[in-house]
Amino acid sequence: MNKTANTGFILIVDDNPTNLSVLYEALNSEGFRFRVAVDGESAIAQAERNQPELILLDVQMPGIDGFETCRRLKANPVTQNIPIIFTTALADTDSKTKGFSLGAVDYIPKPFAQEEVIARVRVHLQLKQLTESLEQKVSDRTKALQQAQVKLVQQEKLSTLGELIAGIGHEINNPINFISSNIPPLEEYIAAITQLLLLYKQEYPNPTAKITTVIDDLDLNFILEDMGKILNSLELGSQRIMKLSNSLRNFCRSDSDAKISADLHQGLDSTLMILQHRLKANSDRPAIEVIKSYGALPQVNCYLGQMNQVFMNILANAIDALDEAIIQGKMSNIVPQIKISTEIDSQQLVVIRISDNGIGVPERLKKRLFEPLFTTKNVGKGTGLGLSIAYDIVVEKHKGGLEVNSQPGMGTEFIIKIPT
Repeated sequence: MNKTANTGFILIVDDNPTNLSVLYEALNSEGFRFRVAVDGESAIAQAERNQPELILLDVQMPGIDGFETCRRLKANPVTQNIPIIFTTALADTDSKTKGFSLGAVDYIPKPFAQEEVIARVRVHLQLKQLTESLEQKVSDRTKALQQAQVKLVQQEKLSTLGELIAGIGHEINNPINFISSNIPPLEEYIAAITQLLLLYKQEYPNPTAKITTVIDDLDLNFILEDMGKILNSLELGSQRIMKLSNSLRNFCRSDSDAKISADLHQGLDSTLMILQHRLKANSDRPAIEVIKSYGALPQVNCYLGQMNQVFMNILANAIDALDEAIIQGKMSNIVPQIKISTEIDSQQLVVIRISDNGIGVPERLKKRLFEPLFTTKNVGKGTGLGLSIAYDIVVEKHKGGLEVNSQPGMGTEFIIKIPT
């Protein structure tokens, strides 16, 4: 082992000056850095303040002995991963077994042989470095695998969602076009028939008893008036369906291979239209009020379909948060609201803020919101992918930023920033 390879230090815990002198000579001759503690309590305090690479721990000491010191070090999350080598004259099997059961990695018997001390210290420092290196590699590989999985899921979700919505939009479009295109001639026909009936009434003011009976049974005047209202309802309904169909097609625009110049306000409005059923009042809560404060935005060069997915995930999360707050009884007499604002900031970035007035997110959870597979929702109500996918789209795909501001009881705000 290279003497300069280890930048940490070794903690020696021993109250015997002779033992300390021998260990000092052995470690110093090899260039190891070390510190000294003369009892278990001070050793624990030192290790908590500044974690050593390795601890050489005497068993028989004043105060708490080495076994109790080891037990406390291994019970503390801050110090539990520090390798401990017992230095002791106790060579019986029971003592060694007890030490290993408490988490020690080795024994160095007294009296010390310098060569043995150096050899064992080298071996366990190398093992610690190799373990840490392996753990880091595993962590890196796990993170890379999670990111790859999220991207695959994201691509699959976007593709599947796009195909589904495009198919629904297409299927809606054909019959609604048929209905809407036939309403104008139907209005003309009804108007013409109404005019003809009125002319008959004018030209033949005294119809037969049979015709009079039929007119009275039908309540002809009411029918003639109500037909106009029915036609008006059909026209309004067909316009609404056509608007929804357009929103569906705008939402799932297939632009994954290239950025296009797009109106983000249209993307937000299309997403709100698709989520309209979730914003309406239900048996548990009043309607969610959406307050829009749109600034003057230029056309933005972006992957519009993917940005719409970001809007969908964040807005759906806001609705979930408001529903949960109401279930928990924390919004009595408070109108649930979602606010959306847009602007261009001083750096010429498009800034989109989406906030709710729900219960907020604790600080300890806020830091993890964008982690893959992490969710604050109950089992079965969240995949932990929505915000992670949104973060990847905004940050990785658009070289922008996605931040969250939240305090318990004060609601949550997501801030999207992307270059124009």
